[in-house]
Amino acid sequence: MSRPVPGHRPAARLRLPWPLPALLVWAAAWGLFAVLAQAGVDLLVALGCAAALGALGSVLGPNWWRRFMIALGFPLSLLVSGAVTLPGWVWLLPLGLVLLVYPINAWRDAPIFPTPRAALLGLPQAIALPAGAAVLDAGCGLGDGLRALRRAWPEAALHGLEWSWPLRLLCALRCPWAQVRRGDIWRESWAPYQLVYVFQRPESMARALAKAQAEMAPGSWLVSLEFEVVGQPHQARLMAPDGRPVWIYRV
Repeated sequence: MSRPVPGHRPAARLRLPWPLPALLVWAAAWGLFAVLAQAGVDLLVALGCAAALGALGSVLGPNWWRRFMIALGFPLSLLVSGAVTLPGWVWLLPLGLVLLVYPINAWRDAPIFPTPRAALLGLPQAIALPAGAAVLDAGCGLGDGLRALRRAWPEAALHGLEWSWPLRLLCALRCPWAQVRRGDIWRESWAPYQLVYVFQRPESMARALAKAQAEMAPGSWLVSLEFEVVGQPHQARLMAPDGRPVWIYRV
């Protein structure tokens, strides 16, 4: 069955047109590098800080290859400009930072698209969770999904699981009220949780439901933003304020 969220009207998504995200991140990285160099900071440290800013800012990219363009734009432009002379091995540093943020074994999962702040507010109308229920954001990224879950269930025991340790660290800082761990969402057990929330790729959804059915207790819940499990019946479908569906599956 489908239950639209009362009182919500679809809203247009706010997305920066390409290549504006890249230009903004590159400019910010160059600005940070210039400020640090002018202040007398060691060039390696300045390069590392600016490259780290570019790697973190790459989450603004809509797909993998644009994320890599954003992350590597500053160090490549610095190399081409010849503004500084550094040992060859130093240029591996930006690539290393990118791989820390986007580990290779996590590329099969969804890119980092933040969950809108009000996307999950209608969930308590469809799912009655007891106070203190264990809720997992599988692939929590920077913590936007955890924040949306907290708005829906402020009394729940919220957990986040993220493979990238820089993102896990930033998520823990943004969500100090949640237990955020580093781990592979497909290897870690979902058995302790009464609800698991995912914002994955469409092709990952069948695997997510199969994992939930194999590991979670009967009567638990799997919630997916935007993408359904094709061919599988759902308990309910809500509409987020921006018009995206929220699919609810009873395990």
